[in-house]
Amino acid sequence: MRKEYSEYTLSNGLKVLLKEIHTAPLISSWIWYRVGSRDEPTGLTGISHWVEHMQFKGTPTFPTGVLDRAISRDGGFWNAFTYLDWTTYFETMPADKIDLALRLEADRMTASLFDENEVESERTVIISEREGSENEPLFLLGEAVQQAAFRVHPYHHEVIGDLADLRTIRREQLYQHYRTYYVPNNAVLALAGDFETQAMLARIRELFEPIPAAPPPPRLTRPEPEPTGEHHLTVEGPGETTYLQIAYRAPAGAHPDFFPLTIVDSLLAGPSNLNMFAGGGISNRTSRLYEALVQRELAVSVSGNLITTLDPFLYQFVITVHPKRTPDEVLQAFDAEISRIQEERVGEEEIRRAVKQAQALFAYGSESITNQAFWLGHAEMFADYSWFLTYLDNLARVTPEAIQQAAQTYLRPSRRVVGIYLPTGTKA
Repeated sequence: MRKEYSEYTLSNGLKVLLKEIHTAPLISSWIWYRVGSRDEPTGLTGISHWVEHMQFKGTPTFPTGVLDRAISRDGGFWNAFTYLDWTTYFETMPADKIDLALRLEADRMTASLFDENEVESERTVIISEREGSENEPLFLLGEAVQQAAFRVHPYHHEVIGDLADLRTIRREQLYQHYRTYYVPNNAVLALAGDFETQAMLARIRELFEPIPAAPPPPRLTRPEPEPTGEHHLTVEGPGETTYLQIAYRAPAGAHPDFFPLTIVDSLLAGPSNLNMFAGGGISNRTSRLYEALVQRELAVSVSGNLITTLDPFLYQFVITVHPKRTPDEVLQAFDAEISRIQEERVGEEEIRRAVKQAQALFAYGSESITNQAFWLGHAEMFADYSWFLTYLDNLARVTPEAIQQAAQTYLRPSRRVVGIYLPTGTKA
């Protein structure tokens, strides 16, 4: 059987993944850098996200604004994202126009300008973004919970960074961060679409192989100790809605327990969308927490969030408390459902439905050429592409015993932070 993708490593260490899809005359190109908020020490929080912004501020070959017009004129779209473990840039273009995207990414791997005036302009933009987020109850609550969950590991801080650092980071520090991490041996280039592999590889070699490798970037190796007890916190702020956020320490994406915990997630709150760019979702009205909390008018809504990360992160629930109920009432009902999945074997039919829902959401987030290219690179950020290729089979193999074991292991009170947002009734 023909392998459905090709994998190469250039002489400078750049990993290249190519997947031919000839269903439409499109190509999606993603370049992933192994740098995110987990690589930021105190004093430089938010620097990875800021560097991402600066990558749109031009090079000598592609001045500011030229690319937007060029990509739009050619019928393409592009964007970029920074997260905990990675920063990624993508362009989806008509197949005969993809060379523009490749030339752009090879150029801004080495030649971004970081003009002092642009740095200061972007400082204003990012501080404004941060201050705007501070008017959102769920941002305030989520940040407090994340900080409480991680005392040592750099997952402690939000991707956007702390306001104190955003005010003091200098142009030289941004540029040094860029030159340290934006190197070919710290990157993965993934393309999916309507191309011939050998011709595409030859062009990639022509553009990217002249870029020299660099010393391996430094890593912040600060494993978070095991939690020693349940942590409760309260955040007060504007608005009129009470929220409850419950975050359990979860396994890394490549850990075998991630798969049974995915089914626990589907059973409790409906499956989490592992492709954050795909949009959409599946109704969670058949989930246990929806029935226990929303249908019984303890909560207005409930959602779960389990994501793939390089290091152990969090499995989180966010609950909008019903206006006539208290957080304690909601937490008591929530805990009853957690105890039930820990103590009672889940029936085969309920498991089949949960697996089917998780598989369907995963398939939905994998079907377009852009999403195929996304997964080709994204899986490399916490595991490798075989994780994606075997994901559906691994879910199908999850047993009732594994589900119960995952719930008992990861959903213990000693492994969680419980955060309550209490509104002051004032406007932001």
